[in-house]
Amino acid sequence: MFTRRELLQTTGSGFGFLAFSALAHHAAARDAAVNPLAPKATHFPAKAKRVLFLCMDGGPSHVDTFDSKPKLTADDGKSYSGGRGRFGGKLLGSPWKFPKQGQSGLPVSELFLEVGKHADELCLLNGMHTDIPNHPQAFLQMHCGLFQFPRPSLGAWVLYGLGTANENLPGFVTISPPTNNGGPANYGSNFLPAIYQGTRIGGGGGGFFGGGTNVSNIRNPRQSVTDQRAQLDFTQSLNKESLAKSGENPAVDGLIESYELAFRMQAELPKAIDVSRESKDTLALYGIGSGNGGGGFGGGLGGRRGGGTDGFGRQCLMARKLLEAGVRFVEITKGGWDQHRNLKEDLANNCEAIDRPIAGLLTDLKQRGLLKDTLVIWGGEFGRTPYAQGTDGRDHNSKGFTIWMAGGGVKGGHAHGRTDDYGHEAVEGKVHVHDWHATVLHLLGLDHEKLTYRHAGRDFRLTDVKGNVVKEIVA
Repeated sequence: MFTRRELLQTTGSGFGFLAFSALAHHAAARDAAVNPLAPKATHFPAKAKRVLFLCMDGGPSHVDTFDSKPKLTADDGKSYSGGRGRFGGKLLGSPWKFPKQGQSGLPVSELFLEVGKHADELCLLNGMHTDIPNHPQAFLQMHCGLFQFPRPSLGAWVLYGLGTANENLPGFVTISPPTNNGGPANYGSNFLPAIYQGTRIGGGGGGFFGGGTNVSNIRNPRQSVTDQRAQLDFTQSLNKESLAKSGENPAVDGLIESYELAFRMQAELPKAIDVSRESKDTLALYGIGSGNGGGGFGGGLGGRRGGGTDGFGRQCLMARKLLEAGVRFVEITKGGWDQHRNLKEDLANNCEAIDRPIAGLLTDLKQRGLLKDTLVIWGGEFGRTPYAQGTDGRDHNSKGFTIWMAGGGVKGGHAHGRTDDYGHEAVEGKVHVHDWHATVLHLLGLDHEKLTYRHAGRDFRLTDVKGNVVKEIVA
């Protein structure tokens, strides 16, 4: 019988992928029976090994950030017959310019001058659309595929499909997740085993200040490691005795695995999220220590309402460290994008808080050779309308918006799809959330139609019965 090391060595000797895949699946099934987080074989060769989702809670305005609309600017103030907003139909041109960036010439708003320097790494999905222009439903659909019924989250499906590369760390980490719009459901495992749910670091969605970066109860001040191990062994013996009497129970199985993972995490997680020992150059790259930011591990709430770059910079650097340590899926949530009013000030502040950290993150990943197989995603649950809400705001828009991806096997310097001349509705290269999920899984080497879990008498999947891979964006 092949060991995992032997299988990996075999791939380098010209052994066919199909034959290797069959052997790998056999070994993975054997390992999963012992450890559900063990690395698993992909359905086909993967382009990405890990995912970093920069989630912008509230729906950032695509027509002010990554979807240039010259006609919208030219027709500013005119009535818009296509508008269906409750607050009127006067077009609101973007107050920001869209300089062409990089050799590719992608137009990126001057709100993202630092990210724009990485234009040749970006793949813009300008034809995104979703079902409901309401935060709770759209946010859940972005994370779980459906909002009508409870479902496992994207991160949980990825961890279930791939396992993790570091058994001493959680395979799925969510940094500063929101408490609204479905709350824990957005990083939960639902009917998947509990071991696949996300581990929360901080909370509150970041708001204007970037959120916290602390982990609750990571240390036990009352017991030594030896005493904890003895107590845990006794607890686990009771759990296993209960299983022996009552039969298979996924909840108890998940509890046993979670206890073991939590014990192992005490030694390794604090090191993985500690940014204090990073060099001054690295901290500066992420905008950390600029004296104007919020967030955990130091850094007050001083500076402007946008919170500065410190808080989000720390979260981005922590995410890089977690990914480098073997975590499979990391999500960072930044709230405060629901600009029904005060668009010019609040959107500018939000973008300033994340522009430098994200650019630093992309630079750091590339320098370390990680960007090529790390899929970085930026976006929110929907976009905003081209017509004004009041005099300085935009309403929700589920018919057309932008998500960008970088690294992980996508085409850099590429824009796929487009909205109409005003940015109201996707008209070409339309990508539904189901298609986006199918594409993310595809880049990870997973067939969204084969990644299923038997529950309540049927096989469930992230994309339900829909979804098509957007092959045009695959490098």
